[in-house]
Amino acid sequence: MNVTEETLELSEAVSRRLFCASPGDGGLGLIRRIPQISARARGNCLHLKGPADQIILVKRFVKILGRRLEVPGDGDLDNAELERIFTEFTKPVPASGGVGVLIHEEPFDEVICTLSGKSVRPKTFKQQEYVEAIRHHLVTVAVGPAGTGKTYLAIAMAVKALRDKQVSRVILSRPTVEAGEKLGYLPGDLLEKVDPHFRPLYDALQEFLGVSRFQQLLRQGILEITPLGFMRGRTFNEAFIVLDEAQNTTVRQMRMFLTRMGFGSRVVVTGDRTQVDLPSPRDSALVTLRDVLGAVDDIAFVDLSASDVIRHELVKKIIRAYENFFREAPEQKEPGATP
Repeated sequence: MNVTEETLELSEAVSRRLFCASPGDGGLGLIRRIPQISARARGNCLHLKGPADQIILVKRFVKILGRRLEVPGDGDLDNAELERIFTEFTKPVPASGGVGVLIHEEPFDEVICTLSGKSVRPKTFKQQEYVEAIRHHLVTVAVGPAGTGKTYLAIAMAVKALRDKQVSRVILSRPTVEAGEKLGYLPGDLLEKVDPHFRPLYDALQEFLGVSRFQQLLRQGILEITPLGFMRGRTFNEAFIVLDEAQNTTVRQMRMFLTRMGFGSRVVVTGDRTQVDLPSPRDSALVTLRDVLGAVDDIAFVDLSASDVIRHELVKKIIRAYENFFREAPEQKEPGATP
């Protein structure tokens, strides 16, 4: 083993974040997790000893941390975010997954700012791949568990496209499993009938637009939120169209939805194969969509996983526990899993 030593001079911000009072909770404790690496702090310097390729990983982590601390609003990273950065950037950089676009190191480019001024940007390589896929493909399909930013980033990209005048309308749709004639028995107009199903979309839109602007765009028809069943027979030109919760669409519904796309439009489909609410999970169009359209030009598929979850660390552990359960218990097949 070729052991080498190196001393890194750190900025005040980086050294303060790495060398906190409790080393096990700070960046120094994380660095010491890297196999065969010896790390010690002295002033604003980090002394490293170990294999050259492992020291490269440490230098990469320190570089990314410094860049993150320079981003407005990110100057006080909590321990969970610090550990996420460490985990993400001390492993090999993945390929672009067929997107054909170089994926840069964090902090990734800003997508949009919320009304309150919060910067919205991808947090993982796969999320960056997802954003790049939307930018460079007419149809993007994102599959992954809750908390991976599938819907949030799609809506952010939709609002950005509208602001940049790339499209003239934004269409957001979801299947309502109990849609059809049952909606007619509910009180209120269409939006009031489906309000519980679309609340996550409202929340994201209002975060980007504000309540008054959100309502204004709805009244003007520039923003349309509609159940999937109400899209039949329509064509959307110059629109950014998002289908959320696609795991609850049938094959016929998915075909109907995708053929609503008109000239100058862009489509994003999101879903989670573990949350199928159809009577039979095998009826989910999301299960077969890659088989049907995988070879079609200008359609990108992005698979997100538990490592892309940007929520409480416990959410990641829950998702991984269920993934292990389905792997170890064949009789309890995950919906949509190959027999």
